[in-house]
Amino acid sequence: MNGPALLSILDQAAAQTAGDPPAYIQFLPLVAMAVIFYFLILRPQMKRQKDLQQKIATMKKGDQVVTAGGLIAKVIKVDETTVDLEIAQGVKVRAVKSTIGEIVPPGGTVVAND
Repeated sequence: MNGPALLSILDQAAAQTAGDPPAYIQFLPLVAMAVIFYFLILRPQMKRQKDLQQKIATMKKGDQVVTAGGLIAKVIKVDETTVDLEIAQGVKVRAVKSTIGEIVPPGGTVVAND
């Protein structure tokens, strides 16, 4: 090949690749979806989990709670990892703190054994 023919082939190849978008542009939709997923799903869930952990840490005797199994109970005693609950008059159970699903605010749902 002579010099001018080789230069024209290289110019054509450069012109074709110059018109293509950069490779990182193809990943922008995936990055955008990941950011949206984080802000709409993960971040609110992490915030709810953190709030629940704070509520469980400040749980005290007399609070009304809902266990993960759906039992509504009154807190009788709080230990480091367990909680004694009264689910009915004279019926007491011990539960692991991490199984508490919610702490019912005062004036909320009335517990059946009160």
